[in-house]
Amino acid sequence: MCTTCGCGGGDAKLDGRPHSHPAHDHGHDHGPERPGRRRISLEQSLLAKNDALADLNRKAFAARSILALNLVSSPGSGKTTLLEQTVLRLKGLVPVVVIEGDQQTSQDADRIRAAGAPAVQINTGKGCHLDAHMVGHALESLAPVEGSVLMIENVGNLVCPAAFDLGEAHKVVILSVTEGEDKPLKYPDMFAASDLMLLNKVDLLPYLRFDVDRCLAFARRVNPQIQILRVSAQTGEGMDGWLAWIAAGRTKALAQRDAANV
Repeated sequence: MCTTCGCGGGDAKLDGRPHSHPAHDHGHDHGPERPGRRRISLEQSLLAKNDALADLNRKAFAARSILALNLVSSPGSGKTTLLEQTVLRLKGLVPVVVIEGDQQTSQDADRIRAAGAPAVQINTGKGCHLDAHMVGHALESLAPVEGSVLMIENVGNLVCPAAFDLGEAHKVVILSVTEGEDKPLKYPDMFAASDLMLLNKVDLLPYLRFDVDRCLAFARRVNPQIQILRVSAQTGEGMDGWLAWIAAGRTKALAQRDAANV
């Protein structure tokens, strides 16, 4: 169940196979029902369990020098096309594996496999986000080699995924110029949680009324530390900067492993 909207219900699937969380005991008595009490207890329990599993994922990533990126956005931002083009550009240079999150269908995973990267599709059913447990099981199926880049394409949603740590090194939020420039103010938790914002579809700017400077100012108002790159998955504009950002993160992951082995 999602702590934000209460979605879910055990109907998630991993590459078409049923995926469910093991039963567990909350280990406490909620006591008499009062408005708000059960909701708060459940949310704290869910987030604590997810955070513990995220830490296990993070340790698994570190042990294999895997750079894990959690890609988040609204539906229609161009997230999958951007990921597809990223895979094509990194093919033969860097090992890339992908976890795809959608409520239904395997279309996105099929596109990524066609681009040349191993991919696992997680269908969340009524759920509106991926969680650390799902990612951990998908990782077992993918078995990425040491030094890989793991791209996690989360379910299209700027609300629920902000609260769930997957063990990733960075959240990367994709915002397209076909959306409102005030999205960072409307969904501040997501932009505050992200280390990088990719402003996508910039090739469409001549045809739209979108104030880029205003959008970037809003993003930095929410998160003064956020890095911002302007890209177009269609024309390739800005893709070199995005690939350089990934390369720097992968170099850091490899250096941390080497330092630990000294």
